[in-house]
Amino acid sequence: MKITIHTVPTVTYTLIVDGEVVDMAKKDNPLEFIQGIGMMVPGFEANLEGLTAGSTYKFKLDPEEAYGPYDEQAVVDLPVSTFMVDGEINKDLLQIGRVVPMQDQNGNPLSGTVLEVSDEKVKMDFNHMLAGKELDFSGEILHVRKATQAELDHGHVHGAHGHEH
Repeated sequence: MKITIHTVPTVTYTLIVDGEVVDMAKKDNPLEFIQGIGMMVPGFEANLEGLTAGSTYKFKLDPEEAYGPYDEQAVVDLPVSTFMVDGEINKDLLQIGRVVPMQDQNGNPLSGTVLEVSDEKVKMDFNHMLAGKELDFSGEILHVRKATQAELDHGHVHGAHGHEH
């Protein structure tokens, strides 16, 4: 079976960014996803389209096909009081390089990386850590099957590597 919209590919992959391996899925814990519903970055799905079990792949994605360009507007200064917990500044959160789960003004979850800390401000970067980066993927297609209606309804894979509902 070929990878097309609403199929569930089971794949291994190695992701290399700037010459370093940043993520990997091996045969003992492969990646499963539903093709064509936006679970993966667009360029990843586009490059796997039409492949079958047993195929290997290797491709590079420009930022536009992956996590988008780096956005300087996503680097912001927040008042240090933003990090107050029970009347005290949570110093553990304010470590340079620390990724802090937060919410935007609409309550949507987002993560920011701490860049700088002063007495009054914390400079945070809300870009995805791979924004502006070229992604170098390689791997193998282990299996391809049709997604079930329940998986399509729920928007995620069920079963051995997903979860039951």
